[in-house]
Amino acid sequence: MPGSPASDGWPLMVITHPRPTCGRSLEQVVAECVDAGAPAIQLRDKTADSRALTTTAARLRAITKSAGATLIVNDRLDVALAIGADGVHLGPDDVTVPAARDIAPPDFIIGYSTDDPEEARRAAAAGADYLGVGAVFGTRSKPGLANEAIGPDRVRLVREASGLPCLGIGGITLQNAPAVLETGAGIAVLSTVMSAPDPGAVVRELLLIARGEGGCRR
Repeated sequence: MPGSPASDGWPLMVITHPRPTCGRSLEQVVAECVDAGAPAIQLRDKTADSRALTTTAARLRAITKSAGATLIVNDRLDVALAIGADGVHLGPDDVTVPAARDIAPPDFIIGYSTDDPEEARRAAAAGADYLGVGAVFGTRSKPGLANEAIGPDRVRLVREASGLPCLGIGGITLQNAPAVLETGAGIAVLSTVMSAPDPGAVVRELLLIARGEGGCRR
């Protein structure tokens, strides 16, 4: 499967916001991101109803598929399966990893969120393909996490405990991305890309940093 994290993981996942601040539609922004080389997009929308989310997911699926990128749907296994997404990202309050694995196609990607090494081991044993670990530097994208920063060292511990590809998430910028990448994890970003005037340019710079070639402009 294109973009599968089964071996080394993705260097970068772009997580969407329903209303990018650059003034262009979400579909346009996602197209710019995958054209810039983003290997994975996660559709995250906590407010849309099922019909609206399914419509958006189907549009993004067409964009990512044409670019050879992976589309992951946050939380909603039903929507992910309905539109033929590549996978789903689950949290502790969602359907369990084993339940999702039981009904998903064999090559369906299942991600799981945890910052606890023991829970990470359990998720790996249950069939998760990758882990989202955060909030690394704190984040305003989720209520209550602005002042909760686990730091890059915890990302390393979770990655080593689970043996799975991991994505550090939460407050990641062009400046602090190297500290996460040095743990052997990839990075997942929301605001850094979704709030940028030129999302594609930020994606290109983050990928350069992931390859050890980039500098920080901001």
